[in-house]
Amino acid sequence: MRALLLLLALLVGLALMPASAAEEGSVLVTIMMPSKGSLPDVVTAYGTAGPAVDSSMTISLQSQGRVLRFDVTPGEAVKAGQPLLEFSVSESALGSYRQAEIALQTAKVERSRIAQLLKQQFATKDQLTQADKAIADAQTTLDTLKKSGSDQPDLTIKAPFDGVVSTIPVAQGDTIAPGAPMMTLMRADGLVVRVGIEPAQGFRMKRGDPVMLQPMTSGGAPASGTLIRIDGLLNPKTHLIDADVATSAHLLPGAAFKAQITVGHFDGFVVPRDEVLSDAKGAYVFQIGDGKAHRVAVTIVGSTGDQTAVTGAIDPAKPIVLQGNYQLEDGMEVRLSETETSAAGPASPVEQ
Repeated sequence: MRALLLLLALLVGLALMPASAAEEGSVLVTIMMPSKGSLPDVVTAYGTAGPAVDSSMTISLQSQGRVLRFDVTPGEAVKAGQPLLEFSVSESALGSYRQAEIALQTAKVERSRIAQLLKQQFATKDQLTQADKAIADAQTTLDTLKKSGSDQPDLTIKAPFDGVVSTIPVAQGDTIAPGAPMMTLMRADGLVVRVGIEPAQGFRMKRGDPVMLQPMTSGGAPASGTLIRIDGLLNPKTHLIDADVATSAHLLPGAAFKAQITVGHFDGFVVPRDEVLSDAKGAYVFQIGDGKAHRVAVTIVGSTGDQTAVTGAIDPAKPIVLQGNYQLEDGMEVRLSETETSAAGPASPVEQ
Protein backbone atom coordinates (compact mmCIF):
# COMPACT_ATOMS: atom_id res chain seq x y z
CA MET A 1 0.00 0.00 0.00
CA ARG A 2 2.83 2.40 0.92
CA ALA A 3 4.55 1.68 -2.40
CA LEU A 4 1.31 2.36 -4.29
CA LEU A 5 0.79 5.69 -2.50
CA LEU A 6 4.36 6.73 -3.32
CA LEU A 7 3.79 5.83 -6.96
CA LEU A 8 0.54 7.83 -7.07
CA ALA A 9 2.28 10.81 -5.49
CA LEU A 10 5.00 10.58 -8.11
CA LEU A 11 2.41 10.51 -10.88
CA VAL A 12 0.53 13.51 -9.44
CA GLY A 13 3.76 15.46 -8.96
CA LEU A 14 4.83 14.93 -12.52
CA ALA A 15 1.34 15.72 -13.80
CA LEU A 16 1.24 19.09 -11.97
CA MET A 17 4.56 20.22 -13.42
CA PRO A 18 4.30 22.64 -16.34
CA ALA A 19 4.55 20.77 -19.62
CA SER A 20 7.66 22.61 -20.72
CA ALA A 21 9.43 22.01 -17.41
CA ALA A 22 8.44 18.36 -17.27
CA GLU A 23 9.52 17.55 -20.80
CA GLU A 24 12.60 19.71 -21.22
CA GLY A 25 15.67 17.52 -20.63
CA SER A 26 13.61 14.58 -19.34
CA VAL A 27 13.14 11.05 -20.65
CA LEU A 28 9.78 9.39 -21.24
CA VAL A 29 9.68 6.07 -19.33
CA THR A 30 7.36 3.30 -18.23
CA ILE A 31 7.76 1.72 -14.82
CA MET A 32 6.93 -1.23 -12.57
CA MET A 33 7.24 -1.78 -8.84
CA PRO A 34 10.00 -4.19 -7.76
CA SER A 35 8.89 -7.60 -6.61
CA LYS A 36 10.83 -10.43 -5.03
CA GLY A 37 10.27 -13.89 -6.38
CA SER A 38 11.80 -17.04 -7.79
CA LEU A 39 12.59 -18.26 -11.31
CA PRO A 40 13.20 -21.89 -12.25
CA ASP A 41 16.75 -22.80 -13.22
CA VAL A 42 16.08 -24.85 -16.36
CA VAL A 43 18.32 -27.07 -18.47
CA THR A 44 16.95 -27.86 -21.94
CA ALA A 45 17.58 -31.20 -23.64
CA TYR A 46 16.14 -33.18 -26.55
CA GLY A 47 15.34 -36.86 -26.96
CA THR A 48 12.91 -39.57 -28.05
CA ALA A 49 10.53 -42.01 -26.40
CA GLY A 50 11.81 -45.57 -26.08
CA PRO A 51 12.14 -48.50 -23.68
CA ALA A 52 13.63 -48.04 -20.24
CA VAL A 53 16.78 -50.00 -19.47
CA ASP A 54 14.85 -52.84 -17.79
CA SER A 55 11.58 -52.66 -19.74
CA SER A 56 12.27 -54.90 -22.75
CA MET A 57 12.42 -58.69 -23.08
CA THR A 58 14.01 -60.88 -25.72
CA ILE A 59 11.88 -63.88 -26.71
CA SER A 60 13.98 -67.01 -27.25
CA LEU A 61 13.94 -70.77 -26.61
CA GLN A 62 16.68 -73.12 -25.51
CA SER A 63 15.59 -75.65 -28.13
CA GLN A 64 16.56 -75.80 -31.78
CA GLY A 65 13.66 -75.53 -34.19
CA ARG A 66 11.97 -73.58 -36.93
CA VAL A 67 9.61 -70.60 -37.00
CA LEU A 68 6.36 -71.75 -38.57
CA ARG A 69 4.45 -68.46 -38.45
CA PHE A 70 4.52 -64.97 -36.94
CA ASP A 71 1.21 -63.70 -35.56
CA VAL A 72 2.42 -60.12 -35.02
CA THR A 73 4.54 -57.49 -36.78
CA PRO A 74 7.11 -54.96 -35.53
CA GLY A 75 5.45 -51.94 -33.90
CA GLU A 76 2.25 -53.84 -33.08
CA ALA A 77 0.74 -53.47 -29.60
CA VAL A 78 0.02 -56.79 -27.88
CA LYS A 79 -1.78 -57.94 -24.75
CA ALA A 80 -0.52 -60.43 -22.19
CA GLY A 81 -1.32 -63.97 -23.40
CA GLN A 82 -1.68 -62.96 -27.06
CA PRO A 83 0.00 -65.43 -29.50
CA LEU A 84 3.25 -64.08 -30.96
CA LEU A 85 4.55 -66.95 -33.10
CA GLU A 86 4.32 -70.67 -33.83
CA PHE A 87 7.50 -72.71 -33.33
CA SER A 88 8.31 -76.28 -34.43
CA VAL A 89 10.84 -78.08 -32.23
CA SER A 90 13.51 -80.01 -34.12
CA GLU A 91 13.64 -83.80 -34.09
CA SER A 92 17.01 -83.70 -32.32
CA ALA A 93 15.52 -81.61 -29.47
CA LEU A 94 12.54 -83.96 -29.19
CA GLY A 95 14.96 -86.89 -29.15
CA SER A 96 16.96 -85.30 -26.34
CA TYR A 97 13.80 -85.01 -24.27
CA ARG A 98 12.89 -88.68 -24.86
CA GLN A 99 16.42 -89.71 -23.87
CA ALA A 100 16.11 -87.64 -20.69
CA GLU A 101 12.84 -89.39 -19.83
CA ILE A 102 14.51 -92.80 -20.32
CA ALA A 103 17.50 -91.70 -18.21
CA LEU A 104 15.23 -90.67 -15.35
CA GLN A 105 13.30 -93.93 -15.46
CA THR A 106 16.57 -95.93 -15.57
CA ALA A 107 17.92 -94.01 -12.57
CA LYS A 108 14.77 -94.78 -10.59
CA VAL A 109 14.97 -98.49 -11.40
CA GLU A 110 18.65 -98.57 -10.42
CA ARG A 111 17.90 -96.81 -7.15
CA SER A 112 15.20 -99.39 -6.34
CA ARG A 113 17.65 -102.23 -7.10
CA ILE A 114 20.37 -100.78 -4.83
CA ALA A 115 17.84 -100.26 -2.04
CA GLN A 116 16.96 -103.98 -2.19
CA LEU A 117 20.65 -104.95 -2.17
CA LEU A 118 21.22 -102.68 0.84
CA LYS A 119 18.54 -104.57 2.76
CA GLN A 120 20.42 -107.77 1.96
CA GLN A 121 23.70 -106.10 2.91
CA PHE A 122 25.02 -106.50 -0.67
CA ALA A 123 25.23 -102.71 -1.19
CA THR A 124 26.43 -99.74 0.84
CA LYS A 125 24.75 -96.49 1.90
CA ASP A 126 27.19 -94.59 -0.29
CA GLN A 127 25.90 -96.48 -3.32
CA LEU A 128 22.33 -95.56 -2.36
CA THR A 129 23.37 -91.92 -2.01
CA GLN A 130 24.92 -92.00 -5.49
CA ALA A 131 21.72 -93.52 -6.87
CA ASP A 132 19.65 -90.70 -5.31
CA LYS A 133 21.98 -88.15 -6.88
CA ALA A 134 21.60 -89.80 -10.28
CA ILE A 135 17.81 -89.46 -10.02
CA ALA A 136 18.10 -85.77 -9.04
CA ASP A 137 20.45 -85.03 -11.95
CA ALA A 138 18.20 -86.82 -14.44
CA GLN A 139 15.15 -84.95 -13.13
CA THR A 140 16.95 -81.61 -13.49
CA THR A 141 17.89 -82.39 -17.08
CA LEU A 142 14.34 -83.38 -17.92
CA ASP A 143 12.88 -80.23 -16.29
CA THR A 144 15.31 -78.02 -18.21
CA LEU A 145 14.38 -79.60 -21.53
CA LYS A 146 10.68 -79.32 -20.70
CA LYS A 147 11.08 -75.64 -19.84
CA SER A 148 12.78 -75.07 -23.20
CA GLY A 149 9.80 -76.60 -25.01
CA SER A 150 11.51 -79.81 -26.08
CA ASP A 151 8.67 -81.94 -24.70
CA GLN A 152 6.23 -81.10 -27.52
CA PRO A 153 6.69 -80.83 -31.28
CA ASP A 154 4.85 -77.52 -31.83
CA LEU A 155 4.74 -74.49 -29.52
CA THR A 156 2.67 -71.32 -29.44
CA ILE A 157 4.76 -68.52 -27.90
CA LYS A 158 2.56 -65.96 -26.14
CA ALA A 159 3.20 -62.43 -24.88
CA PRO A 160 4.24 -62.44 -21.19
CA PHE A 161 2.93 -58.89 -20.63
CA ASP A 162 1.18 -55.97 -22.34
CA GLY A 163 3.63 -54.31 -24.66
CA VAL A 164 4.80 -53.40 -28.12
CA VAL A 165 6.73 -55.59 -30.55
CA SER A 166 10.05 -53.83 -30.97
CA THR A 167 12.03 -56.05 -33.34
CA ILE A 168 11.75 -59.40 -35.15
CA PRO A 169 15.30 -60.32 -36.25
CA VAL A 170 14.38 -63.62 -37.94
CA ALA A 171 12.07 -64.60 -40.79
CA GLN A 172 9.30 -67.13 -41.09
CA GLY A 173 10.75 -70.54 -41.94
CA ASP A 174 14.19 -69.81 -40.42
CA THR A 175 15.93 -72.53 -38.43
CA ILE A 176 16.67 -71.11 -34.97
CA ALA A 177 19.62 -72.14 -32.82
CA PRO A 178 19.07 -72.65 -29.06
CA GLY A 179 18.97 -69.28 -27.28
CA ALA A 180 18.85 -67.21 -30.48
CA PRO A 181 16.55 -64.13 -30.22
CA MET A 182 13.32 -64.36 -32.20
CA MET A 183 11.58 -61.19 -31.03
CA THR A 184 11.95 -58.24 -28.63
CA LEU A 185 9.02 -56.85 -26.64
CA MET A 186 8.80 -53.48 -24.86
CA ARG A 187 6.53 -53.17 -21.85
CA ALA A 188 3.56 -50.89 -22.47
CA ASP A 189 4.23 -49.11 -19.17
CA GLY A 190 8.01 -49.21 -19.55
CA LEU A 191 8.53 -46.38 -22.03
CA VAL A 192 10.58 -43.34 -21.09
CA VAL A 193 11.89 -40.26 -22.88
CA ARG A 194 15.67 -40.62 -23.24
CA VAL A 195 17.35 -37.24 -23.60
CA GLY A 196 20.94 -36.17 -24.21
CA ILE A 197 22.50 -33.83 -21.65
CA GLU A 198 25.48 -31.61 -22.35
CA PRO A 199 28.39 -32.90 -20.22
CA ALA A 200 28.86 -29.47 -18.62
CA GLN A 201 25.27 -29.62 -17.32
CA GLY A 202 25.26 -33.21 -16.11
CA PHE A 203 26.61 -32.48 -12.62
CA ARG A 204 23.73 -30.08 -11.94
CA MET A 205 21.08 -32.77 -12.19
CA LYS A 206 19.82 -35.43 -9.83
CA ARG A 207 17.21 -38.14 -9.84
CA GLY A 208 13.80 -36.74 -8.99
CA ASP A 209 14.22 -33.39 -10.76
CA PRO A 210 10.92 -32.27 -12.34
CA VAL A 211 10.74 -32.16 -16.13
CA MET A 212 8.34 -30.56 -18.60
CA LEU A 213 8.09 -32.49 -21.87
CA GLN A 214 7.04 -30.68 -25.02
CA PRO A 215 6.29 -32.85 -28.11
CA MET A 216 8.20 -31.72 -31.18
CA THR A 217 5.20 -32.46 -33.39
CA SER A 218 2.55 -29.78 -33.84
CA GLY A 219 -0.55 -30.11 -31.72
CA GLY A 220 1.07 -32.25 -29.03
CA ALA A 221 0.19 -31.38 -25.43
CA PRO A 222 2.97 -30.77 -22.87
CA ALA A 223 3.38 -33.41 -20.17
CA SER A 224 5.09 -33.38 -16.80
CA GLY A 225 7.69 -35.98 -15.89
CA THR A 226 10.50 -36.88 -13.51
CA LEU A 227 14.18 -37.57 -14.10
CA ILE A 228 14.70 -41.21 -13.05
CA ARG A 229 18.13 -42.16 -14.42
CA ILE A 230 21.37 -40.37 -15.33
CA ASP A 231 24.22 -42.22 -17.02
CA GLY A 232 27.70 -41.86 -15.59
CA LEU A 233 29.39 -42.14 -19.00
CA LEU A 234 29.17 -40.29 -22.30
CA ASN A 235 27.20 -41.88 -25.10
CA PRO A 236 29.97 -42.73 -27.63
CA LYS A 237 27.70 -41.84 -30.57
CA THR A 238 26.27 -38.52 -29.38
CA HIS A 239 28.99 -37.48 -26.88
CA LEU A 240 26.16 -36.51 -24.52
CA ILE A 241 25.02 -37.93 -21.18
CA ASP A 242 21.92 -40.11 -21.56
CA ALA A 243 19.15 -39.50 -19.02
CA ASP A 244 15.68 -41.06 -18.73
CA VAL A 245 12.48 -39.14 -17.99
CA ALA A 246 9.43 -41.03 -16.74
CA THR A 247 5.94 -39.66 -17.35
CA SER A 248 2.38 -40.85 -16.86
CA ALA A 249 1.48 -39.49 -20.31
CA HIS A 250 0.95 -41.91 -23.17
CA LEU A 251 4.14 -42.28 -25.21
CA LEU A 252 4.64 -43.54 -28.73
CA PRO A 253 8.02 -45.20 -29.36
CA GLY A 254 10.21 -42.90 -31.42
CA ALA A 255 8.28 -39.69 -30.65
CA ALA A 256 10.59 -36.66 -30.28
CA PHE A 257 10.46 -34.32 -27.28
CA LYS A 258 12.00 -31.15 -25.92
CA ALA A 259 12.67 -31.59 -22.20
CA GLN A 260 12.96 -28.67 -19.77
CA ILE A 261 14.56 -29.97 -16.58
CA THR A 262 14.27 -27.80 -13.46
CA VAL A 263 17.52 -28.20 -11.54
CA GLY A 264 17.03 -25.36 -9.03
CA HIS A 265 15.75 -21.81 -8.61
CA PHE A 266 17.00 -18.23 -8.96
CA ASP A 267 15.84 -16.06 -6.04
CA GLY A 268 15.83 -12.27 -5.97
CA PHE A 269 14.03 -9.30 -7.49
CA VAL A 270 12.42 -10.61 -10.67
CA VAL A 271 12.46 -8.12 -13.54
CA PRO A 272 12.19 -8.28 -17.34
CA ARG A 273 15.55 -9.14 -18.86
CA ASP A 274 15.65 -5.86 -20.83
CA GLU A 275 15.45 -3.82 -17.61
CA VAL A 276 18.93 -4.94 -16.62
CA LEU A 277 21.70 -2.95 -18.34
CA SER A 278 25.45 -3.43 -18.07
CA ASP A 279 28.66 -1.55 -18.76
CA ALA A 280 32.27 -1.62 -17.61
CA LYS A 281 31.12 -1.08 -14.02
CA GLY A 282 28.76 -4.06 -14.06
CA ALA A 283 25.02 -4.72 -14.22
CA TYR A 284 22.49 -2.11 -13.09
CA VAL A 285 18.88 -0.94 -13.20
CA PHE A 286 17.28 2.50 -12.85
CA GLN A 287 14.87 3.37 -10.03
CA ILE A 288 12.87 6.58 -9.84
CA GLY A 289 12.98 8.90 -6.84
CA ASP A 290 11.95 12.57 -6.70
CA GLY A 291 11.26 12.54 -10.42
CA LYS A 292 14.77 11.46 -11.30
CA ALA A 293 16.41 8.20 -12.39
CA HIS A 294 18.96 6.70 -10.03
CA ARG A 295 21.36 3.97 -11.06
CA VAL A 296 21.35 0.91 -8.78
CA ALA A 297 24.07 -1.71 -9.12
CA VAL A 298 22.76 -5.29 -9.18
CA THR A 299 24.08 -8.83 -9.44
CA ILE A 300 22.41 -11.14 -11.94
CA VAL A 301 21.46 -14.38 -10.17
CA GLY A 302 20.06 -16.06 -13.28
CA SER A 303 17.61 -15.76 -16.15
CA THR A 304 14.72 -17.84 -17.42
CA GLY A 305 13.01 -16.88 -20.67
CA ASP A 306 12.58 -13.11 -20.78
CA GLN A 307 12.87 -12.62 -17.01
CA THR A 308 15.92 -12.17 -14.78
CA ALA A 309 16.44 -12.50 -11.03
CA VAL A 310 18.78 -9.91 -9.53
CA THR A 311 20.04 -8.89 -6.10
CA GLY A 312 21.32 -5.51 -4.96
CA ALA A 313 20.40 -2.33 -3.10
CA ILE A 314 16.97 -2.11 -4.73
CA ASP A 315 14.43 -0.04 -2.80
CA PRO A 316 11.15 -2.00 -2.92
CA ALA A 317 9.19 1.27 -2.50
CA LYS A 318 10.60 2.91 -5.63
CA PRO A 319 9.56 1.96 -9.16
CA ILE A 320 12.01 0.44 -11.64
CA VAL A 321 12.21 1.76 -15.19
CA LEU A 322 10.79 -0.66 -17.74
CA GLN A 323 11.17 1.25 -20.99
CA GLY A 324 13.33 4.24 -21.75
CA ASN A 325 16.21 3.00 -19.57
CA TYR A 326 18.65 2.93 -22.51
CA GLN A 327 18.40 6.73 -22.75
CA LEU A 328 18.96 7.38 -19.06
CA GLU A 329 21.94 8.46 -17.08
CA ASP A 330 22.20 8.67 -13.31
CA GLY A 331 20.28 11.70 -12.02
CA MET A 332 18.36 12.47 -15.21
CA GLU A 333 14.80 13.72 -14.89
CA VAL A 334 12.05 11.44 -16.16
CA ARG A 335 8.41 11.72 -17.12
CA LEU A 336 5.91 8.91 -17.20
CA SER A 337 4.11 7.65 -20.27
CA GLU A 338 0.52 8.91 -20.53
CA THR A 339 -0.60 5.27 -20.66
CA GLU A 340 1.16 4.51 -17.36
CA THR A 341 -1.84 3.85 -15.14
CA SER A 342 -0.56 1.11 -12.87
CA ALA A 343 2.65 -0.32 -11.50
CA ALA A 344 1.67 -3.91 -12.01
CA GLY A 345 4.14 -4.51 -14.83
CA PRO A 346 4.39 -7.97 -16.45
CA ALA A 347 3.06 -11.18 -14.98
CA SER A 348 4.15 -11.49 -11.38
CA PRO A 349 6.71 -14.18 -10.46
CA VAL A 350 6.16 -16.68 -7.68
CA GLU A 351 6.03 -14.73 -4.44
CA GLN A 352 8.46 -15.71 -1.68
